[in-house]
Amino acid sequence: AVSQNHPPKQIFPLLKLWRNKESRAVIIQILTMIVLFALIAMIGRNIVINLAAVGKDFSFGFFSWPAAYDITFSPFIEYTNKSTHLKAAIVGALNTLLVAACGIVLASILGFTMGILRLSNNWLINRIVYVFIEFMRNVPVLIHILALYALTVTLLPPARKAIDVGGGNFFLSNRGFYVPSPIFESGAGFVGIIFILALIVSYLFKRWANKIQNETGKIYPVFWFSTGIIIGTTAIAYFLTGMPLSWEIPVLKGFNFKGGMAVKPEFLALWLALSYYTACFIAEIVRAGILSVSYGQTEASYALGLKTNRTLQLVIVPQALRVIIPPLCSQFLNLTKNSSLAIAIGYMD
Repeated sequence: AVSQNHPPKQIFPLLKLWRNKESRAVIIQILTMIVLFALIAMIGRNIVINLAAVGKDFSFGFFSWPAAYDITFSPFIEYTNKSTHLKAAIVGALNTLLVAACGIVLASILGFTMGILRLSNNWLINRIVYVFIEFMRNVPVLIHILALYALTVTLLPPARKAIDVGGGNFFLSNRGFYVPSPIFESGAGFVGIIFILALIVSYLFKRWANKIQNETGKIYPVFWFSTGIIIGTTAIAYFLTGMPLSWEIPVLKGFNFKGGMAVKPEFLALWLALSYYTACFIAEIVRAGILSVSYGQTEASYALGLKTNRTLQLVIVPQALRVIIPPLCSQFLNLTKNSSLAIAIGYMD
């Protein structure tokens, strides 16, 4: 028998790309984006045609018109009712980012704490946290926001009878939480640079210490070194530059406080309500993530002499993060989305 060598069949390049799983995914995404942009272009074209039919032009010129409405809480940009619509939109976006960022931080802390306490061997703590989580997350978040805002406005005293919570520097009333505001003077920028450099040095030292620990087992006092380098160098720079930071203390004048910074009750109510509501969902995510790690990991850690807190910190939580992080990101997005309910209590976002 005579064997014949047949040349391999040539596959069309596009077909070859389509058969590859990764390239096929890229192609599908590109086609989806093309369809999406085409749809947006078609909608825009229809808007222009319909506006032209009634004698109007399509433009964003209204952004330069005066807004003619007040925004009571604008911590980043000075705003009045004579400001433009564009400035109002920027203030609203910054307010949304502020409440989302603060809410994510507080919700993460509360959620991780409650998630760990849900696994506590203490029956009383376990049940208290369980009841709190089940009750809070089964009540609509809008109810939480309205209830907390109502409690803040009705239970707290007026500004003239504000509660002094910090030796004449911090005041709490139904108009907000008044705190001293920093005044940066000449040299404050240098202190800020030193502080950032200290953070970088601490981070690099932590990485180096972890590397040495993995290679040799030697443990360095990372926490104390980092604390010393950050606080020490920043304090030295602060005093060498003549203490370029002062504080403006809020003072009661008439029916309200002047000076300092005011955290409005609308922000407080929205921030706290979104935080503990989202924290209840995060707690269940954390609990599920920890339970997904085999109990043999805990037993092995105890056998090596690790205490419970070190076992949780070094063994259990790092392995649980692969389960925790995806739904955790979804909860962060939900918190940001729910911040749109702020309009119900007059928080402009």
